[in-house]
Amino acid sequence: MFTPKYPTPDTAPTPDTSLVRPLTGLVHPPACTCHHTPTTPTPAPPPALVPAARSAVQLTPGTLAVVVAGGTAVVLVVGTVLVSMLLATAITAASVAVCTVVLRSLLNSQHKGR
Repeated sequence: MFTPKYPTPDTAPTPDTSLVRPLTGLVHPPACTCHHTPTTPTPAPPPALVPAARSAVQLTPGTLAVVVAGGTAVVLVVGTVLVSMLLATAITAASVAVCTVVLRSLLNSQHKGR
């Protein structure tokens, strides 16, 4: 299931005929005594057909259930961590508030005692 699927290897691209003109007629100068026949270039083969791309991941009912269960577990764990962080912040704020009230009360009682 998780093995990669490689596409068929592509063939070399066909040359652009607008950039290079094929040789026609005699290659040798007209003074040559050789008897060459003009050659015509062979047509390029048609490009190979590439099969349609398929998605690499195929979900079956079993894998879909695993993905749903994994997503649910992640949401529950992240939610638990966030709620515990919020709870820790609330407890810290409450304890600081209580300490502030106690210190204020002690300081006020010292000033009244003079």
